[in-house]
Amino acid sequence: MEDIVRFETVKSYNDFNNEETLHPLVSVIDFSKASPRNRYKMYFGLYVVILKDVDCGDLTYGRANYDYQEGTLVFFSPGQVAGVRKEELFQPSGHALVFHPDFIRGTSLGRHVQDYGFFSYNVNEALHLSQRERQIVLDSFSKIRYELEHAIDKHSRKLVISTIELFLNYCVRFYDRQFITREDIHKGILEKFETLLYNYFRSDNLQNMGLPTVGYCADSLHLSSNYFGELIKKETGKSAHDFIQEKVIDLAKEKIFDRNKSVSEIAYELGFRYPQHFTRLFKQKTGTTPLEYRSQN
Repeated sequence: MEDIVRFETVKSYNDFNNEETLHPLVSVIDFSKASPRNRYKMYFGLYVVILKDVDCGDLTYGRANYDYQEGTLVFFSPGQVAGVRKEELFQPSGHALVFHPDFIRGTSLGRHVQDYGFFSYNVNEALHLSQRERQIVLDSFSKIRYELEHAIDKHSRKLVISTIELFLNYCVRFYDRQFITREDIHKGILEKFETLLYNYFRSDNLQNMGLPTVGYCADSLHLSSNYFGELIKKETGKSAHDFIQEKVIDLAKEKIFDRNKSVSEIAYELGFRYPQHFTRLFKQKTGTTPLEYRSQN
């Protein structure tokens, strides 16, 4: 078998897991039906939500293994690659919800699915469930499975999509809970973020690379941009982008007291390509221009 197994259709993933295809665009999979298999890298052209019942570690995304525990959800969106290529056999377990982008196209869910940022989470950012949360997930999968086994009528698609949307909204709530219960871990990440910015600002990076982006900071901390952004928002009440800008303005205030430097020189030192952009941001954040701030202080 090739190094990367590609799943472009729901049927191909069903067949891989010995699951009957009840609908060409959506499925609920019971991994206990799957045969023991080697570990593969997998490409998904689908939305896939996997509920792992036991410690497994057979999937990776990014640079590290997902931190699987009993009752853990992982999310993949079309275009993502997951997994590791290993020769030893293992028996998959758990369940999965799989749906093709075409299934939700033209619906409210289709228009807003990108708002569920956890489809872009990666390293060690899986959702760890309580027993009650796990039961809600299984109930949602069961309702979808019931509709797929029911004779298709004019209500079928609407009911399945509304159940998927309700399930995803529950996952938003569960992630909010996880941000709170893992607060100590997240405070450590916030401290690392502040240290990262401190070192960045006091190196040559501002002149060589420009202002640090959210993507750069997230990648440096081995987090996905979406997860990192949500984490910083929960911890500080402001977006990661705003947090970075405020640190830049704090540094700018220090530099403005050097009257031997012009505003343009300070702007270039801070990584701005155009001084007027620096002046605009400074006034937006402080209510005064850099020159007004200098004269007032």
